[in-house]
Amino acid sequence: MSHALTFVIATLCILAICYRLYGVFFVRKVLNADDSEVTPSHVFEDGKDYVPTKKWVNFGSHFAAIAAAGPLVGPVLAAQYGYFPGFLWLLVGCVVGGAVHDTVVLFASMKHQGKSLSEVAKSELGPIAGWCTGLAMLFIITITMAGLSMVVVHALERNPWGTFAVFMTIPVAIGVGLWERFTGSMRGATWVGILVIFGCVLIGPYIQASAFGEWLSLKASTVSLVLPFYAFFATALPVWMLLTPRGYLSSFMKIGVFGALVIGVVFINPEIQFPAVTQFIHGNGPVLAGPVWPFISITIACGAISGFHAFIGSGTTPKQIDKWNDILPVAFGAMCAECVVGVMALIAATALHPADYFAINSAPQVFAGLGMDVVNLPKLSQEIGLDLYGRTGGAVTLAVGMADIFTRIPWFSHLASYFFQFVVMFEAVFILTAVDSGTRVARYLLQDFFGDLWAPLKRTNWMPGAIGCSIVACVLWGYLLNSGDINSVWALFGVSNQLMASIGLMIGATIIMRMSKKRWYALTCLVPLAYLYVTVNYAAYWMVTNVYFNSAAKGYNLFNGTISIIMVALGFVIMVSSIQRWIVLWRARGVEARPVEALS
Repeated sequence: MSHALTFVIATLCILAICYRLYGVFFVRKVLNADDSEVTPSHVFEDGKDYVPTKKWVNFGSHFAAIAAAGPLVGPVLAAQYGYFPGFLWLLVGCVVGGAVHDTVVLFASMKHQGKSLSEVAKSELGPIAGWCTGLAMLFIITITMAGLSMVVVHALERNPWGTFAVFMTIPVAIGVGLWERFTGSMRGATWVGILVIFGCVLIGPYIQASAFGEWLSLKASTVSLVLPFYAFFATALPVWMLLTPRGYLSSFMKIGVFGALVIGVVFINPEIQFPAVTQFIHGNGPVLAGPVWPFISITIACGAISGFHAFIGSGTTPKQIDKWNDILPVAFGAMCAECVVGVMALIAATALHPADYFAINSAPQVFAGLGMDVVNLPKLSQEIGLDLYGRTGGAVTLAVGMADIFTRIPWFSHLASYFFQFVVMFEAVFILTAVDSGTRVARYLLQDFFGDLWAPLKRTNWMPGAIGCSIVACVLWGYLLNSGDINSVWALFGVSNQLMASIGLMIGATIIMRMSKKRWYALTCLVPLAYLYVTVNYAAYWMVTNVYFNSAAKGYNLFNGTISIIMVALGFVIMVSSIQRWIVLWRARGVEARPVEALS
């Protein structure tokens, strides 16, 4: 395949068929979703966390929350290995693993009153596994928030245009939330919100040249301090005021931008300039140090299968699902949509000349050692108005690749800077949407975890507990954000994220084996679990021995290595508990499947 259009057509056809066949089978047959049952959003409706929400609004909010930096940055970083490994893993990982994982986790949480995955694990696998799951989730969500936020830091530092556009989405989202709350109509608020956001991007150049723009030209250290502070308010406010409307609006942005990219690909049909595989598949690459396996499955998480989705699927979303069959479009459908985003990000990266890609996405001294000569990068830097060399992390690479494709359309040939800044804005907005949801989930986890010691903390609507746990959550990931670099934190995020996905599949296999009339349906979770568990443990071993505990390596970090070992140990305990539970369930051959006592 030498042109982008082939990738787009193949992706859309494969995912549409899988959604219609495998998705419907999984929700209706394997999980036996029944709309005659009442969902937790209705039973526990409180106007704050448990809020019945329309199906497509829920889809937009959930999609925005799960589709953060992962499907944008992961495929860009993995382009180091060539286009084929990333494309194959995105499709197979999504259909076989990610869509199943997201759907079963959401289902399991709803069957347990919308509680967190640690509480579900405690009920399904026992108190030891539940405690280990809760501790692992605290580690993982902290690392995840730091990793996602670090991408925003590198996108907004010394970028007043982008900073202004991103900041303005906050009051716009609050306005949309208030409008919907008091009028009951989302349509008018949606159009106004989208137009205002576009307007903020258009006036960006005037802001950038003003004294206000000079004030918004922030250092990376300043952005790193502002983000946790912002996340506290986003977490403490009711979901309808900021989190849900912002996710809803940003989903239009992401779908619109990538829809436009699909149209651009159809008209331009850019050549994929990367080879199917590169010389770096065996390791020692300038972007990722490890070999293509296991690191293709660690680097590309969101878009294929991601443990971060388990936090959203057992955090905010299960408290807002209106009907049981809504989990098909909200969970399975959102995962397929995210896969499309990942494929488009891969196209944007691999449509660049390899030398230009490596010049942007690796340190200048590292690129100098590759013996490559840039081709189009000087022209792109001039058109965009920024020095693009050595802007590592993937976000800038994606923005450059997308701007390059858009500006090949004759009508848009002089708008490179606008396209670049708009892509940077929607990347940052989507990541911050995930930070909003993720930090709120971290708050829920802290309340669940420490609620065993002090009962009032278990109540999510108890304001002192909510505010206190929100502060603790923000301080934890804010500290990691301000003490690491993109390479070390992203690698740690990759391993921890896929370990969380393994835990989600363990719990999913357990609940299917216990509830389903046909226990072989559990293979829908066990097959991806077998691959992912081996992959993530080998990746952790490789990182610990070759990087974290290797004093000669660039990423030498004893703290990260220790955290990796602890997480692998927790995952092993949960796996042992799961196997013990599966043996008990398998031996109960003549016993009728016991339904979950969800809403009692």
